Amino acid sequence: MNLHIRPASADDAALILRFITDLAIYEKAEHEVKTDAAGICASLFAADSSAQALICERDGQPIGYAVYFFNYSTWLGKNGLYLEDLYVDPAQRGTGAGKALLRHLARLAVDKGCGRFEWAVLDWNQPAIDFYESLGARPQSEWTTYRLAGQALLDLAAD
Repeated sequence: MNLHIRPASADDAALILRFITDLAIYEKAEHEVKTDAAGICASLFAADSSAQALICERDGQPIGYAVYFFNYSTWLGKNGLYLEDLYVDPAQRGTGAGKALLRHLARLAVDKGCGRFEWAVLDWNQPAIDFYESLGARPQSEWTTYRLAGQALLDLAAD
């Protein structure tokens, strides 16, 4: 089977939204998806977008995607690559697609001189945790992620 990873384009917005929704369903958070294909197109493919996407295809059929962006480490004095989403269709898991996407991103990070390649995983998602650790990734248990969203974000911005 032929596996191919390519940069996503605006024509992939509806496909990416489908993958986002499938991922949200898997993560028991479908209600959190608030965007539509137009929102994906406007935010991911605008000239000033800070994020980029990849599409993974097997024999010409899309089977997964990744969304990533570059961040910055003051301690390293280098950019990092942050993986926002990684998703492979459940029927295609275990066939090397996820590893191929991560390898592609790792090569991109190395080529861009990044000092880190990071992502978050839900603490109950043991299959993903096991997969990531099999590749040499290690959890960063000393850090806790915080988030401002919705009204809390609006309230802080208004102060």
